[in-house]
Amino acid sequence: MDTISGNVHEYSVSELSNAVKRSIEDGFGYVRVKGELGRVSRPQSGHLYLDLKDDKAVLNGIIWKGVASRLKIAPEQGMEVIASGKMTTFPGQSRYQIIIDSIEPAGVGALMALLEERKKKLAAEGLFASELKKPLPFLPKVIGVVTSPSGAVIRDILHRLEDRFQRHVLIWPTAVQGKGAEDKIAEAIRGFNALSPGGDIPRPDVLIVARGGGSLEDLWCFNEEAVARAVAESEIPLISAVGHETDTTLIDYVSDQRAPTPTAAAEMAVPVRNELLTELLNKERRLISASTQTFERRRTALVSAGRGLGRPEDLLGPSIQRLDRASDHLKSGLRMRVERASTRMAGLRLSPRTLTRLIDDGRANLHQRWARGVAAKGSILDRRHERLKSAGQLLGSLSYENVLKRGFAMVRDDSGKIIRSAGEGAEGAGIAIRFADGERDATLGAGGVITPAKPPAAGSAPGKSSPPKPKAAKPTIQKTLFD
Repeated sequence: MDTISGNVHEYSVSELSNAVKRSIEDGFGYVRVKGELGRVSRPQSGHLYLDLKDDKAVLNGIIWKGVASRLKIAPEQGMEVIASGKMTTFPGQSRYQIIIDSIEPAGVGALMALLEERKKKLAAEGLFASELKKPLPFLPKVIGVVTSPSGAVIRDILHRLEDRFQRHVLIWPTAVQGKGAEDKIAEAIRGFNALSPGGDIPRPDVLIVARGGGSLEDLWCFNEEAVARAVAESEIPLISAVGHETDTTLIDYVSDQRAPTPTAAAEMAVPVRNELLTELLNKERRLISASTQTFERRRTALVSAGRGLGRPEDLLGPSIQRLDRASDHLKSGLRMRVERASTRMAGLRLSPRTLTRLIDDGRANLHQRWARGVAAKGSILDRRHERLKSAGQLLGSLSYENVLKRGFAMVRDDSGKIIRSAGEGAEGAGIAIRFADGERDATLGAGGVITPAKPPAAGSAPGKSSPPKPKAAKPTIQKTLFD
């Protein structure tokens, strides 16, 4: 054993590690490895550290920062990929690893499986709900477009908008493919929504996110969650126009409207101006025709109703004739009256003697009428006085006061009610007796015997007093004068 040990070259740890490193790099200079991504780590340095695995082994991998920024697809745990690169070792931890230069999905099936997994996740969160879809404006004033400024897509959109209805278009240039494109697209959508209405840069009324056709890997940035969530958060209605009609990306499920092509998105955004003008002219003609027909029907109905009413001349003719005759008679009557007055004034000689005679005749007539009035007044007053005197005598003969003067009395209880018999009224009740010359208070005793009320005795015990005198109601005598 000592002899054998003496013939074996002795290495240091570093020498052996470097020798293993050279052996692996020489034997596996460039390799393509297929496997499932396990752990994926993204430190602040920008490098990517990941694990490639199958059911029996695990291989560590590294993607340097410069290569990671150029990847078309962001590596995620669970993806089945094909990694190409150089095998080497990391002596610091005594492990071998692969330095990856490129990585791609292991077939379309892997990407589709990842896409379906994301669709289920976002659908469970409610991002695809139909009630969240916003209606597109009929004729937007400003249209925002998120796309590459140098591709054919923006030219197709602008050309189609010019043919249909020219609108103000704002373009947010952004990358639509490759590493980091999803962040740029999401930033553009949020940037348009952040614009203030009425600001220096007008806020779009509708957005179009567009890209031309390509492979699944080329369109993969539109399947990233960052883009889908930015579309779901957009307050501005958004049209997705990514790829061709057969291409479907995650953004299509979240957007408010999906267009099969960018050109179709422009057609959805605005109507055809000529068609609107034609429709407007048709409606104008129909409105004029309907209005004309309505007025014609009403004119015909009015004419028919007018025939039933008759001509105004027939209705007003007799009254007009009577008015004309009365007017003629009025004129002739006034003329005759003026003529008679003129003749009378002409025949009347207003001399002083005539005026004196007229005044004397008027004064005598006035005295005569005054004497007749005074005589009539005295006669009328005498007759009224006699009638009043007779009524007074009749009233006196019927008055109860004359009865009281003959020695009778009228008895009332404390409520003013007349007591007509000895049985009325309770014992001890106060009464008022009315005589011809006044009243006296009394108290009813037993057996109907009337005992005059006595005032309280002098020196009676304090606290004891006679019952209060009831106040008898005095009768009211109403006198009536007869004409």
